[in-house]
Amino acid sequence: MTETTLSEWTDPAVLPAAEAAALLADAPWTRMVTIGDSVAQGVREPVPGYRDMSWADRVEEALAAVTPGFTALNLGRRDLVAAQIAAEQLEPALAFGPDLAVVVAGGNDMLRPHFDVEEVRRELAGMVSAFRAAGADVVTIGLLDITVAGLGPARYREVMSSRTRRLNALAADVAAEHGACHVVNPYDHPAAADPGIYSGDQLHLNARGHAFAAANTIRALADYLASA
Repeated sequence: MTETTLSEWTDPAVLPAAEAAALLADAPWTRMVTIGDSVAQGVREPVPGYRDMSWADRVEEALAAVTPGFTALNLGRRDLVAAQIAAEQLEPALAFGPDLAVVVAGGNDMLRPHFDVEEVRRELAGMVSAFRAAGADVVTIGLLDITVAGLGPARYREVMSSRTRRLNALAADVAAEHGACHVVNPYDHPAAADPGIYSGDQLHLNARGHAFAAANTIRALADYLASA
């Protein structure tokens, strides 16, 4: 992991808390639920100069700043595949009565020797449609491609990159089919190519990376509201 002299107050890839709240000033949501794997859970390492918050924490912070009585529930747990997320988290998430649901699934599926794209699509679509049927707005998340930052075993990078992009494309397709919001974490952003946004495991984002991902999520939510 590379050293950085940036802080979240000087990092151009990070949204200041006040600006994040301003972007979501007209948000109608009062109950946000997040389900998924380690990405949803917010697994990370701290970084000097950045608050030790996950991307979901930062989204919740922005919404809480503009919505009296806002509350959130994060059920994310690491190491789960899409089918496990649906089986273990969907029911309690719906019971929470959310008007905003974030669904992160498929990252562990694509790390398996055989990546069953259609199974992930079915599971993700089932979760998104269940939330939509319950009246919630839904967000799907595009993952960063770690190979852009030169991470991952060299002999597997081509496969990892291809699978990441296939997963992101299917998540975007599912979102479009169900009128949901899809968050693009851009491959061509300068921060995406910086290994300094990742934890020591070279797989999960660190606190700096989570701040970058939060900025992308909040901007996507603002665009979604504007287009409604």
